[in-house]
Amino acid sequence: MKQTVIEAIEVHKKLLAEYEKTCVEKVTAAAEMIISSIKAGGCIYICGNGGSAADAQHIAGEFIGRFKRERKALPAAALSTDTSTLTSIGNDYGFDDIFKRQVEGLAKKGDVLWALTCSGTSKNVIAAAKLAKEMGCKILSFTGKPKTPIEELSDICISIDAPDTASAQEIHQLAYHTICDLVEASLCKR
Repeated sequence: MKQTVIEAIEVHKKLLAEYEKTCVEKVTAAAEMIISSIKAGGCIYICGNGGSAADAQHIAGEFIGRFKRERKALPAAALSTDTSTLTSIGNDYGFDDIFKRQVEGLAKKGDVLWALTCSGTSKNVIAAAKLAKEMGCKILSFTGKPKTPIEELSDICISIDAPDTASAQEIHQLAYHTICDLVEASLCKR
């Protein structure tokens, strides 16, 4: 068991070193993109499946609630939370449209769609990103593999070349917490 723990730490250290080399500018640019959108009256919509759906909710909660500072709520919504909407779209149109239909009904030019897909190939996330891009939204994506279909659609992609989903999500959490901190610090100066 101890060896498994040590191996997990070693993988994390390796991914963290790669993240530091390749993602600092991207994380800063992502925060700036979100700040610009919110300043212009935009909203941040976040989508993903499974653990990424939970991350979407986590991110939205940091913006709507607070991250570190007492402040007004910031406009954000996780597209994985409304069970009536998700099940009606899934039933009437299919699972591939559950995020796309919400983007169609909610998003507007200048908003940001934050797309979380460790594989980079989730059909419902890609469908939402394609429509959001056509509508004039900016696309921020987080993946666990480089050179994926979602990356091609994205204005900014934080890609962690991880051996498994869990390892990618560990680094994603650091990245999105950093983005939340940067956005909050910029928009909510005391």
